[in-house]
Amino acid sequence: MPDSEEIQGLQNRDGGWPYQGRGASWTEPTCYALLALAASGLGQSSSARAAAQWLAHRQRADGGLAPRESVTESTWLTALGLLLPPEAAEGLDRNRAAAWVLAQTGRESGWVYKLRMFLSGVRTDVSLSFDGWPWYPGAAAWTTPTALSLLALEKLERQNTDAELSKRIAQGRSFLLARRCRDGGWNHGSTKSLGYDSDSYPETTGVGLLALHGWTGPEIAPAVARAEEHLAACESYQAASWLRLGLLAHGRQPQAPPSTRRGQTMEIALGTLADAAQQGRNLFLD
Repeated sequence: MPDSEEIQGLQNRDGGWPYQGRGASWTEPTCYALLALAASGLGQSSSARAAAQWLAHRQRADGGLAPRESVTESTWLTALGLLLPPEAAEGLDRNRAAAWVLAQTGRESGWVYKLRMFLSGVRTDVSLSFDGWPWYPGAAAWTTPTALSLLALEKLERQNTDAELSKRIAQGRSFLLARRCRDGGWNHGSTKSLGYDSDSYPETTGVGLLALHGWTGPEIAPAVARAEEHLAACESYQAASWLRLGLLAHGRQPQAPPSTRRGQTMEIALGTLADAAQQGRNLFLD
C-alpha cells in the first residue's frame, strides 16, 4: 500500500493523527502527516483539509500550538505548523505563529551559557549569540526544537526578508554549531555529561545536519561522516529517515534502509518525507 494511503488510513475522525494505533490526535504526528501528504501531492486532499482545520482550531490565543488540546501551553510544535506549505495549513494564522516562535529563547542564552560552555571545555567565538529554542517556554534550549524552528524561520525569510528573522536564524545556527558533540554529530543538546564527552545520537545528528543545509564550514565534514556511520548501524526507521534527510541536504545520496516500520504515523510520515527528498523534493527546505 502506498505511504500516502497508509497515512490517510491512520487519520482519526476529528481530522488529526495519533502517534500510534487508534489513540487521540496530537499536534506533532498531525503536522508530520500533513507534510507527508503535501510531499505526495495530496496537500489539498480531503484528508489534508480536515487536518488543516483540526490544526487551525487548536491554535492558541498567543499564536502558538500546544501538543494536544488538553495542554494549556504553546510549545516548540508551533514551528512544525510554520513548516507546512500554506495550502496544507489553511486557516492557521502564520503571522501570529511566527511571532510566537521568534519570541522564544532558551533560558541559558546569553553570557551565562557562554561561560558554562567555556568552563566545560567547549571553545566558541564569544562574540556570537547562541540563542536556541526550548521544548517548552522558559526551559533550556535543545537540538531538535532549535533545528526545526530554524528551518521554519528560513522558510519565512524566503518569503519576506526581515532583519529580526535573519538575526534569529544566525543565532540558531550558531547554537547548533556550538552544540556539536566531539564525534561530529549531535545529541539532544549536552556536549558533556558528568565531565565526560557525550556521544551523538542518530536522529538528532540527522536533524542537526538538515538545519545546517547550505553551511560549508569545517564543521560539516565530520558531521556528515558521523551521520553516515549512524545510518550504517541504525535500527530505527524514524532515526534513519532523519539521517537520510540530513545527508541529502548536504549532497549525499544515502541508501534507504530496509523497511522496518511498524505502521506508526511518525515512522511512515518521516519515511515518506525522506523518500520525497531523495527524489528532489525536500518539504523542510522547499
